[in-house]
Amino acid sequence: MRTRRSGGAPSGAAPYLFLLPALVLFTVFMAVPICYTVYLSLRRTKVSGLGLGKGSRTEVFTGLDNYTAALGDGELWAGWLRVLGYGLMVLAVMLGLALLFALLLDSAHVRLARFSRISIFLPFAVPGVAATLLWGFLYLPSLSPIRQVLDVDLLGAGTITFSMANVAVWGGVGFNMLVLYTTLRAVPRTYYEAARLDGASELQIALRIKVPILLPAIILTTVFSIIATVQVFTEPTTLRPLTNTISSTWSPLMKVYRDAFVTGDIYSAAATSIVIAGISLVLSFGFLRVVRDRAFGEG
Repeated sequence: MRTRRSGGAPSGAAPYLFLLPALVLFTVFMAVPICYTVYLSLRRTKVSGLGLGKGSRTEVFTGLDNYTAALGDGELWAGWLRVLGYGLMVLAVMLGLALLFALLLDSAHVRLARFSRISIFLPFAVPGVAATLLWGFLYLPSLSPIRQVLDVDLLGAGTITFSMANVAVWGGVGFNMLVLYTTLRAVPRTYYEAARLDGASELQIALRIKVPILLPAIILTTVFSIIATVQVFTEPTTLRPLTNTISSTWSPLMKVYRDAFVTGDIYSAAATSIVIAGISLVLSFGFLRVVRDRAFGEG
């Protein structure tokens, strides 16, 4: 028989009451917008006559036509190619530096560890728009001290991808480093002491003990980074007023923004956003499927 605590709800309902605020927020701000986006992606505006009178524009069901148009759009796939090159640079450098810093901070002879952790993590606390603007002014030929040293146009067509990748790396290394470093700090110190008694050097401990232990965390940070890279929007959008080398469809999300809020084709934008979400899921779960056996011991 279900018991009721004095003045409260049945004890069995307590977990659901705690979950209720999160479920409501998820439904209102995630589930409902996703369902509405899918609904819009299956429709379009039908114009009758000159489209000037009342009732001349009606919303009609169009099936998968918007998806067919999105998948056949050359601008979208050109944006994907640009994002692919950008992502390869960002993932390799950002995760490599994050792993290096985590190993260095966890070494036995590190000094000023707290100051170093804060210094490396601090760029992550800077909003993306502010960080991109700061770097954008450093990239401007008339203001940049970098230009005076290297004599390279950092906003040119051949370097703009590297410049945007630099902003992403600068802001993302700290977060990934903290995830990896926290994982290392949870490992019992006796593992390392036993290795030192066996004559292992700090480099051998890092490569043969710490890196294998970190592998699941590296996989997860890679997945998060892939998702963030596919959704790149802030850097190219913020830098675009400073140079003419970034088009309005440089990345897939920028194309969605242009279609929805510049050209007013919200139905095409909805279909393209669903396509982007699908590709993100395929890339993320595909990567997990490839590495899960080694990282998590799953078949």
